[in-house]
Amino acid sequence: MSPTYDDFNTLRRPVVTEKSYAATGAANQYTFRIDAVATKQQVKKAVEAIFEVDVDKVQVINVPGKAKRRGLHAGRRAGYRKAVVRLAEGQSLEVAEEA
Repeated sequence: MSPTYDDFNTLRRPVVTEKSYAATGAANQYTFRIDAVATKQQVKKAVEAIFEVDVDKVQVINVPGKAKRRGLHAGRRAGYRKAVVRLAEGQSLEVAEEA
């Protein structure tokens, strides 16, 4: 199956942090920032189409924005949505690999 324009809009970018990098080796999980209205089924379809792997499980998290202030001015950062994708046994992605 070839990826479509919607597949690339669903997955915004990979999340590469110490915590997400540790999950890649231990649990075969990869983390992506996703579109605000993307569903688990859309994320699974997008990952399978773009990277040509089998997805076992998708978990979606809504991360709220942080309250910030600078002097007397209070504001709020934008929240975002992320997905943790677990791949089938023996498969991996080259998204978060070390160079």
